[in-house]
Amino acid sequence: MQEAIFTVTLCDYPELPEDKRQQAEARYARVLARQFGGEAEVTQALSLVQRLEDTPPEEITEEAKQVFTRWMKAARAAAEAGLQGIGGTESCFFEVRKAAP
Repeated sequence: MQEAIFTVTLCDYPELPEDKRQQAEARYARVLARQFGGEAEVTQALSLVQRLEDTPPEEITEEAKQVFTRWMKAARAAAEAGLQGIGGTESCFFEVRKAAP
């Protein structure tokens, strides 16, 4: 089995049993990868989105804006899938990170 190149963590949902948490995180990761066409594409988009945090608005390209919009839509779809069947709390969220090498 191939090593994941990004990780997903469901945060601020302490009362959720560990097996349900892992299932939710796996659903989120699957949908995110499907939305972008693969795990490598997810990490590329994640890198761009993270770089945008420090980029002055006037330096953000149209391509970067498109990737950001795509990221937001994909993250919404992934969150819906991740929380399917378990509900959610107002404060819970999924955190996506590049996996440690």
